[in-house]
Amino acid sequence: MAMSIVEDLETPSVLIDLDIMDRNIASMQARCDELEIQFRPHIKTHKIPDIARRQLDAGAVGIACQKVSEAEVFLAAGFRDIQIPYNIVGRRKTRRLASLAKLAKVTVTVDSAAVIDGIAAAAQESDATINMLVELVSLDKRTGTTPEDALQLARHIAATDSLHFAGLMIYPSAAAIRPHLQKTLTLLKDAGIPVEVVSGGGSGAIREAHLLPELTEMRVGTYVFYDWNSVNSGYAGFESCAMRVRSTVVSANEKSRVILDGGSKAVHSETVNGRYGYILEYPDARLHKLNEEHGYVDFSACEVAPVVGDILHIIPVHTCVVSNLHNQLYGVRGDKIEQVWDVAARGMVW
Repeated sequence: MAMSIVEDLETPSVLIDLDIMDRNIASMQARCDELEIQFRPHIKTHKIPDIARRQLDAGAVGIACQKVSEAEVFLAAGFRDIQIPYNIVGRRKTRRLASLAKLAKVTVTVDSAAVIDGIAAAAQESDATINMLVELVSLDKRTGTTPEDALQLARHIAATDSLHFAGLMIYPSAAAIRPHLQKTLTLLKDAGIPVEVVSGGGSGAIREAHLLPELTEMRVGTYVFYDWNSVNSGYAGFESCAMRVRSTVVSANEKSRVILDGGSKAVHSETVNGRYGYILEYPDARLHKLNEEHGYVDFSACEVAPVVGDILHIIPVHTCVVSNLHNQLYGVRGDKIEQVWDVAARGMVW
């Protein structure tokens, strides 16, 4: 039976408020336009080609994917400017990457000669050209390298057939990283190596982008839906959170022990202040424990508690992970279902 209203949905299911999502897309694009930097949304948040098309229609220049498998899904859906800000390692992955680069503009990030050489071998074998950004190590010290090593890697890329040195990448691009970035740019300029792209990113990076005028591009993903992490970090308010997990009360024998049908397989197991999600109808309720199919909620701090059969809506802690848990997301306006999206790149993590 075709579903046209939210009441038709089984629970747990994931709703996306289209009005909120559209505002988020427009707002982020407007901020990047104001700063005169290009915007490249990260699709790992939603993994849905139709939402990415909405982002491009709003003015984005291309997309960012986190893994080759995600990029393959989006290439098949017609996207032709794809960045993968990740070290691609392993012969099978690099061959698939080279195949992508035969059909689209593909840019990857690297932080070592070993990664460069592995990708170069596949690109040369396939007669493909792959663009590369050297990643600078950020204050978070995840992947990335130093200014001095970045210069050597840029030289290595520029001297290698089938590769093109395009510039630099930082994650997260906090303003405090600017001296590190400026030193790298100076080294590259003095060596006569042109820099086309300086790509910044991270959930809250747009808030400090004006303090990094060297940026030419911004990559952000979570903004399209936002989540409780975003609210807790001060990047957004609950009114900007477009995703909510619709869940049913299945047991309510004690006010301090109400059970929902949404557990770790529906809302994931990250927490904010010991809570696994924010319940819109009961802000003081504590979703404090998850089994795979059970969510434990304590309503002791609330004047009233729900009863069996009541529907609750949970803003998840981390929206990107929730998208990857569900086969479909439902775009809604009010009580009407306007979009049913298959999560096309669900499980694409290699």
